[in-house]
Order: sequence, then C-alpha cells, then structure tokens
Amino acid sequence: MLVRILAGLVVLILGGAGLYLFLDSRPPAETGMFNPDDPILVAEGREIYAVHCAGCHGAGGEGQAGWENATQDAPLAPPHNGTGHTWEHPDGALFDLTKTGLSTVACRTLNSEAMPQFDDILDDDQIVAVLSYIKTLWPEHIRQQNVAINAIYADQENPAAN
Repeated sequence: MLVRILAGLVVLILGGAGLYLFLDSRPPAETGMFNPDDPILVAEGREIYAVHCAGCHGAGGEGQAGWENATQDAPLAPPHNGTGHTWEHPDGALFDLTKTGLSTVACRTLNSEAMPQFDDILDDDQIVAVLSYIKTLWPEHIRQQNVAINAIYADQENPAAN
C-alpha cells in the first residue's frame, strides 16, 4: 500500500514538473491591449475596419498613394499592412490615436483633420477589435517587433481600462 502511494506521488511530481517545463518553454503571450489571435474579435474588427477605416487606409491596409511624402499640411493615410509605421507605436498610442485623433505616446501630434476622432462613433471595445484586426495584416516579424515595443511601454496606463 505504501509503495502505491509513493509511486502515485512520484507520478504527480514528475507530471507537475513536466507541465511546468512545457508551459515555461512556450513563447510569451503578446503584450499589449489587442489580441490578433482571437478570431471573434478579429472578425468584428474586420467589419468595423471595412466601414470606418478602409476608405482612407485601403481595403487591404495599403494606405493612400504617396503617404510617405505626406506633410502636416497635406496628410495622407499611412498603410496598416506592415509596410507603414503603424506597428512602430505601442498599443496605447494606437488606441488614443484612433479614439481622439491625437496621441502623446510615441506619436507626433496630428492636425485634427488628419485622423478622424472615433470616440463618438466607436466604443472602446470596438476600437480594440479594429486594432486587433489591423495587427493581423502585419507579417509575423513585424508583430514580434511590436510586441517588443509594447513591452517598453507596458508600465504606462492602459487607456482602454478607463
């Protein structure tokens, strides 16, 4: 009887150690506010993007032609497909920019006509959904660079939590 109890304890300990090593060896979860790996959230975001964003940023996130030569006086919508600079900003800055048209975190301030304010059009959850969808347009290496950028800004307040 004692042998069976000891054998059971050994199996539990080894199983627990194996589970710990497995979980510890997985890549870290993406840091940030958005979840491009949630198919329901991304599907909602795709619909919102088609209605509210594609007109300026393009149906495939390609942006407006000549965007890289845009000026403050003649702004053009940048691409969101990884060929632009969207991924260079932490999630909080992207959230603020989408909600208010402005961001003070790692973004230059845009004039009020350059980026519409969606705070009266979309709620916070919808903004999170559309930005989660946008991240699906990025190649994997760009998404990983954005994860690193989010880690740098992780200690800043999450605007969606307000």
